[in-house]
Amino acid sequence: MKAVITVVEKVTSEAHIDIPDGLSEPEIRQHIVDLYNSGEMQFDMNIFQADFESISAKIIKTQSEDEA
Repeated sequence: MKAVITVVEKVTSEAHIDIPDGLSEPEIRQHIVDLYNSGEMQFDMNIFQADFESISAKIIKTQSEDEA
């Protein structure tokens, strides 16, 4: 018998960016979104946090088990 295990985690990474002075809150949000969408935002490769979401298993019968 075989099992396929699926683990779902939510991974949180950090990015340190400079925000121009004088931006309003909506402009700061847009600046961050623009950096992210352009690929210019570089995330630290160390995982800041990983939260366990779920685990599931699917049992797969092998051909030899069907014959037994």
